Formats: sequence, C-alpha cells, structure tokens
Amino acid sequence: MSQQPTADPGTSGFSRRRLLAALAGFSIISTLTMIVAPILGFLIPPKTSGAAAGGKVLVGTVADIPPGQGKVVPVGSSPTIIVNTDQGLNAFSAICPHLGCIVTWDPGSNVILCPCHDGRFNPTTGAVLSGPPPSGLPAEEVTVEDDQIFVVSS
Repeated sequence: MSQQPTADPGTSGFSRRRLLAALAGFSIISTLTMIVAPILGFLIPPKTSGAAAGGKVLVGTVADIPPGQGKVVPVGSSPTIIVNTDQGLNAFSAICPHLGCIVTWDPGSNVILCPCHDGRFNPTTGAVLSGPPPSGLPAEEVTVEDDQIFVVSS
C-alpha cells in the first residue's frame, strides 16, 4: 500500500483564515471612514462663491417678478425672497427665523409664508403677521438698474 501525500493546509496560498482577516480589516476601515468623513466635512467649511463675500448679485429682471408676485432666488449661499408690492421691490432673507425653513410667496393672501408651521410675514417690512416665528425676516438691499434686479449681499 502506498501512502498518499497529504497537503499542508498552510501552503495553499489563500486560506479561509486570511479571507476572514481581510474582510474584518475592510469592515473596520470602512466603518472608521464612515465616522471620520462627516466629522471632517463639518469641521472644514466648504468654499463659497465670490458672491457670498459681498457685492451686487443679479437675481432676475422686473418682468420675472410682476407686481403682486414673489420669487425665491439664490444669493451666494443663502436664499433670498424678492417681492414686488405696491411700494416697489423688497428683498428679505428667505430663511424663517423659527426653524430655518425656506419661506415662499403666497399669492392668494399676498403674504410671505413659511410652510413648516404657517408663519406669515409682511411683504413690505418682513415683520411677523402670525405664527410661531420669534422675529421678522431680515431685510436685504435690492436695486433695479435697466430692468435688472440686483441684491446687494454683505
């Protein structure tokens, strides 16, 4: 009877033990990456455009916002609401001071409306008319030059 040579389990290249160790290492590295990446994203601020640093920003034309209408436009990294009232064009921050929701124009009642908790703002002054917001919307400077609407950001 001849004996069959037995293979040494440690010499077969890639063993089950190495596979499990590689999977465990990958799992640990991916978990740490998922924890560290958001923290770094929070600590390192994103680069902003030049408009956020100040200056005039073109937001549209007078034809884009007819009388009695309003429109939310981006100015730098913040939204701004432009409202065309009987007193002229007004611009306010479009971020509600209550919980940070983006306000909209309500053409039915001619008010600036926060859809989150039904906060209502005066379209000429930005003052709170009703709802839970603790303060009015901060005004922003708006100018019209040759039928183009500009918001002066600070």
